[in-house]
Amino acid sequence: MSLRLGVNIDHVATIRNARGASYPEPIRAAELALAAGADGITAHLREDRRHISDTDIDLLSDLCRKRGRPLNLEMAVTEEMVGIAVRHRPYAACLVPERREEVTTEGGLDVLRGLDRVRDAVSALRGAGCRVSLFIEADPAQIAASAEAGAQVVELHTGAFCDSVRAGETERAAAILDRLCAGSVEAGRLGLEVHAGHGIDFATVAPIAAIPQIAELNIGHFLIGEAIFVGLPEAIRRMRQLMEAGRLHTEQAA
Repeated sequence: MSLRLGVNIDHVATIRNARGASYPEPIRAAELALAAGADGITAHLREDRRHISDTDIDLLSDLCRKRGRPLNLEMAVTEEMVGIAVRHRPYAACLVPERREEVTTEGGLDVLRGLDRVRDAVSALRGAGCRVSLFIEADPAQIAASAEAGAQVVELHTGAFCDSVRAGETERAAAILDRLCAGSVEAGRLGLEVHAGHGIDFATVAPIAAIPQIAELNIGHFLIGEAIFVGLPEAIRRMRQLMEAGRLHTEQAA
């Protein structure tokens, strides 16, 4: 299975909003990312609009439709966000947990506890033609609940694995990677497409890319940070090289 790369451009908007200016423009980052080989664009419209704005979503929706590339709208499970997604009809909608005080998404969505609410949101989004993903931990109970809720995709949270690698916690990283592998197999068994994201950088991407069931990685903060030093196209090209090397290792092992 080929491995796709979705580039999250939220933090271009974070930089813009820090000065209350009109630049840097997320739409320009999206254009550069697609030109450099990104398979799609991800953006997270938060309830408090701390980075991506409604206008950004308008522009990104138009760009992705013109380029024939998917827009993945990350969003909280709220009536407002579902309404926005239904109106814009992005290719994909990824439901994530959201707390106003958090800096970034922390942990996976508790689908099991909020099953009825998540199921309703999934139904509305699928009715609008969106491919629905749930951002979850690689926990069998959450994976099963995601399938029960009617999602087509699960995106497995890779933050703990990436943090462990960076901290030099080899045994913990290996144990978490095993859970990601097992979760990917279980999701595939239930008919769910598997994506992965959160915290991925050059040092951590290859082991995740090597999981054969994973079809897509969504990466944002690291790529935008690396772009400060080498430019966004070069950061994306390097990430793709490492992704492809990780996937090639899997194919050779098979």
